[in-house]
Amino acid sequence: MPTAILSVHNKTGLVEFAQGLASLGWTLLASGGTAKLLRDNNIPVTEVADYTKSPEILGGRVKTLHPAIHGGLLARPTESDHQQLLDLGWDYIDLVAVNLYPFEDTIAKPNVTYAEAIENIDIGGVTLIRAAAKNHERVTLICDPSDYNGILAALQNDGITSETRKQLAVKGFQLTAHYDQKITEYLRHD
Repeated sequence: MPTAILSVHNKTGLVEFAQGLASLGWTLLASGGTAKLLRDNNIPVTEVADYTKSPEILGGRVKTLHPAIHGGLLARPTESDHQQLLDLGWDYIDLVAVNLYPFEDTIAKPNVTYAEAIENIDIGGVTLIRAAAKNHERVTLICDPSDYNGILAALQNDGITSETRKQLAVKGFQLTAHYDQKITEYLRHD
């Protein structure tokens, strides 16, 4: 059974996407507020903290940063990588739906404090994007809710092509590059 991890700030379209994945037999992992939204909509989901056996810590600053998650994303499609995951009680993660804390929107607010800006620098989400994008030969990355319908349609039909996974990886790296540039500009000029 394929596994997806869902960890989104912008929840637009997520319920329908998750329902579609669940109807196709996918196992869903989700963090914090994303898991709550899915549970509230009667979508079966496993909390990341339950999967990793490690609670969210530091007021939510650390949720998805765990070897069970990143091992599942970064494992190559080889018998030895897969067996190593299984020996640890984990498995492949095949799809990531993630979007980032709204850093640009936060710093655009009048009178935003430095502390508020810093708290809106996403770490776990960027790491999920980069891990999935790096391993795009096996993992599908969705970092834009506008891609949910197309990916769901592909999964319902012939599956995700390697070219689509590569295009989504490029989109992910473009997003993290832009995100880091905005953080850099803010810190340089604040």
